[in-house]
Amino acid sequence: MKKEVLRLISPNGHLGFAPTKEGSFYIGADTHPDYYCCDSGSDDIGPVPLGADVCASHPVHQYHDLELMLLKSREQGVPMIIGSSGDTGTNSRVDMYVDFIKDMAKKHNLAPFKLAYFYSEVDKEYIRQKMINGEAIEGLNSRSNLTMEELDATDRIVAVAGVHPFIKCLEMGADVIIGGRSSDVAVFAAPAIYEGFPENVSYYAGKVLECASFCCEPYGAKESVIGTITKDDVKVTAMAPFQRCTIASVAGHAMYERTNPYYEYVAGGMMDMSECEYEQYDEKTCRITGAKFIPIEGKIKVKLEGSGRVGYRYLGMAGIRDPYTIKNIDKVIDWAKSQCAERFPEGGYELSYRIFGKNGVMGDLEPIKETKSHELLVVVEGVSKDQKKAQEATLIGTRQIFYARLPEVKGTAGTAAFILDEVTPISDAYTWTMDHTVAVDDPLELFPIKMITVGE
Repeated sequence: MKKEVLRLISPNGHLGFAPTKEGSFYIGADTHPDYYCCDSGSDDIGPVPLGADVCASHPVHQYHDLELMLLKSREQGVPMIIGSSGDTGTNSRVDMYVDFIKDMAKKHNLAPFKLAYFYSEVDKEYIRQKMINGEAIEGLNSRSNLTMEELDATDRIVAVAGVHPFIKCLEMGADVIIGGRSSDVAVFAAPAIYEGFPENVSYYAGKVLECASFCCEPYGAKESVIGTITKDDVKVTAMAPFQRCTIASVAGHAMYERTNPYYEYVAGGMMDMSECEYEQYDEKTCRITGAKFIPIEGKIKVKLEGSGRVGYRYLGMAGIRDPYTIKNIDKVIDWAKSQCAERFPEGGYELSYRIFGKNGVMGDLEPIKETKSHELLVVVEGVSKDQKKAQEATLIGTRQIFYARLPEVKGTAGTAAFILDEVTPISDAYTWTMDHTVAVDDPLELFPIKMITVGE
């Protein structure tokens, strides 16, 4: 083991999604952690950024967070590791971060350092050939195995890296690592495994650190935390003066966002947290023991995320205050849909409604069925491969809320008010086409690595 104790700082649960809070970051940085690690992506942002190959986070915020980490890590001579660059980890987002790092090095006249980066995009033909050869691309989360139709409908695919490319970069002597799409956990587990710590504590540290201060209480996002790893345990400590890592906050975070709260799957195995024990180590620190790591049998399987374009998309909005219209809102929506169908009997469009004040967040899963709101906001979304049809369908689907024919209604006064008289174009519509795994002979084969020296 290269170190008896390893300390990792996590400044932000999603780099750049909102800026890192500088106060707690500098408190943590002043303790001289061994690694600066941060995840910069998520599929929580939906399929649009991946399919369109754009960021969901503002570039200024991403630059800010990278700059904080780079300057402190270079000042202290310790590695900096970023995963899922630019929200999606596509090749263009990795290149963007590499350019950011080069610009910062020049701006601050930094001494030369080694920058390693790896890509995660996967060529559709690579997947197609495997399927032609009879290999199943297995579905996750109740999805069936990938079909050729789903593959054809996919515009862009990224593979989700495990620890392997990060460890390889560290072995190559990287000072800064900019990663493509990656498991959140792997960003933190990789340096621990590289330093010789057991996989169980390494992967658990990754699970609890990946969202930074989400594992603290009281709630306060974008604050820094530090994970301290030994061969036997993980301790996680809040850096913000007003926060603590408690048994409840850490255990709650470790178990969230999972079909089974005790299991975390990565390329190469599964972490079992069902026998974890939590104790309050000090006022701001929780200690965790008992995590297990179960390696996969046979070939390593790498997760694939794919996004495909559906069509052009427009948005309309209508506010409703009239009690009778609110009571009959489902009939109002049915009327608006019928008028659009009358205009376009051949179809070729999709029209969806979100009714905020009724079930706008949860839709049909909303358990409260009786609407008691005094006002509603109806958000209308129209999609079509034909741009003009997408616009007109959305316009009809919005305006006909105003004209809905309901019993006892004598006129249109007071039925609905439009936030905008027109409908507005928004980002094109995309859908998730792939949430699958592919078996690989080499865990690095989907993640080509490049190394450069910056600052010469």
